[in-house]
Amino acid sequence: MAKVPGAVIAAGGLVGGYGVAQWTRKRPLGGAVLAVAGAAAAQQWRRQAGGKAAGALTVAYVAAFAGSHPLAKKVGAWPSVFGVAGAVAAASWAVADRRG
Repeated sequence: MAKVPGAVIAAGGLVGGYGVAQWTRKRPLGGAVLAVAGAAAAQQWRRQAGGKAAGALTVAYVAAFAGSHPLAKKVGAWPSVFGVAGAVAAASWAVADRRG
């Protein structure tokens, strides 16, 4: 079975978490999607690039989630979510995925 790059998991978690929260109107459900994807991405990053890189990328993932909220007030919710998801995916590729 082919492994899914951490960049795809992380970006999918950010976009999917927001989408689930938005469409179900249940923020905890969206948070669960965000958390599960973040944990899966962190495992992938650890395997590919080691613990320090995984820790840094996990911090970036959480910071992207937190930063998307004030950014959404300036550019809108979906553009903000896609922007931070793209940033985390790029960081993941640069630090971990291109090695695998």
